[in-house]
Amino acid sequence: MVAYMFPGQGAQFPGMGKSLYESSSEAKKLFDQANEILGFRITDIMFDGTPEALKQTNVTQPAVFLHSAIAALTAPDFHPDMVAGHSLGEFSALVANKSLQFEDALKLVHQRALAMQEACEINPSTMAAILGLPDEKVEEICASIEGHIVVPANYNCPGQLVISGSLEGIQIACEKLKEAGAKRALPLPVGGAFHSPLMEPAKLKLEAAINSTTFADPICPVYQNVSTTAVTDVKTIKTNLIAQLTAPVKWTQSVQNMIKDGATLFIECGPGKVLQGLVKKINKDSETQPLS
Repeated sequence: MVAYMFPGQGAQFPGMGKSLYESSSEAKKLFDQANEILGFRITDIMFDGTPEALKQTNVTQPAVFLHSAIAALTAPDFHPDMVAGHSLGEFSALVANKSLQFEDALKLVHQRALAMQEACEINPSTMAAILGLPDEKVEEICASIEGHIVVPANYNCPGQLVISGSLEGIQIACEKLKEAGAKRALPLPVGGAFHSPLMEPAKLKLEAAINSTTFADPICPVYQNVSTTAVTDVKTIKTNLIAQLTAPVKWTQSVQNMIKDGATLFIECGPGKVLQGLVKKINKDSETQPLS
């Protein structure tokens, strides 16, 4: 069985999507449509912008979504048995399995990016990658920090867990985790504490937008970040998508469940190859490749 997976924020790079735009009239049409929907020429930033310009959340999220979703929509012989997306990538996955129309998903991603940007401005916060400690130890130390919000945010693969929280809370956590034997505790260059309770203001805004958007029955299951198991029920898909903003991304568990359910080949759609690397660390026997 073939699992298609879609990356999230952080996979962006200057020039992303340009070859797709130039080689496919169908892709060009979708990119041009995106410029109209967003009200600015995101393609100019994607194809010719600086890394700094691409790093702005209100640009990054739609840019990564567009690259991934358009790659899937224009791929020949695209027949997924299952799909999953890492954080933002879940929106691309839901376009790929026909739960969401391309235009509706892009509007939601745009609203999500703006809402998250606002939430970051309300609560100065950050994230850090913790390498070389068991998940349980990281969870225990996060829970022990009093007076600050610090939570596990991204379960990327065994021995790699990203934490999220207040600026001071993350600083304290990094020191404690290094003392506990973490190989690295690296603060990440992000604008806020994604997948933590500090994103609650963004979640409320996104909830209203998701609830007013039409979702269809999918052509295959999606393994969502919140539940980690195969989902085909539209109501559950919406609930999980809303919960995702303040809940952790359980990527390790999602990949393990896809393998358990028969996935033998994982194909990464979109910029970069981060997810292929994570799958190999979760299960070295799984076959991975980029979408050709």
